[in-house]
Amino acid sequence: MRLLVATMNEGKLREYQRLLADVTGLELETMASLSERVDVEEDQDTFAGNAQKKAIELAAASGLTCLADDSGLEVDALGGRPGVFSARYAGEGASDEKNNLKLLEELRGVPDQLRTARFRCVICVADPDGREVALVDGTCEGRIGREPKGEHGFGYDPLFIPDGFTQTMAELGPETKNQISHRAKAAAKLVTLLRELPTP
Repeated sequence: MRLLVATMNEGKLREYQRLLADVTGLELETMASLSERVDVEEDQDTFAGNAQKKAIELAAASGLTCLADDSGLEVDALGGRPGVFSARYAGEGASDEKNNLKLLEELRGVPDQLRTARFRCVICVADPDGREVALVDGTCEGRIGREPKGEHGFGYDPLFIPDGFTQTMAELGPETKNQISHRAKAAAKLVTLLRELPTP
């Protein structure tokens, strides 16, 4: 089965190739393989809404089964922010550093026990007719540290300390991250569902 991954990023494609390796006969490709560019605005107020919109619209436009995801950071003390605005928390085009600085500023004075947070990922798969056939999510629980630490990862990884660890996600490195991440947990659920899909 050809599966279109809603990204132009080859790194993300390789990540999904690894995460979905247990599904036999799956051929993954990026949007770069499409003859015409398709843009979908992520304007929904939930991760699920954005993932569903991307998957359904891209599947209908391409005639391929499509996988789309949306993910980000939810901080309890901030009422779930930055949420769907994680990538642009400090403004459109903001760097990871600026987003992290804004997060630390908003959490100034918040004690450690109230700095709980989670990374959340929602993955949606839609069939060539644009019908949703799978919707799964995964979370990685933890808390927000006091200062950035670590050289691995990206986004909020230097601030996020997963439950059961004393190091940030950026200190743990990719091997550990790929075992406990929100995307890995969502993909594990997806593997089971994809095995049950009929071959187009």
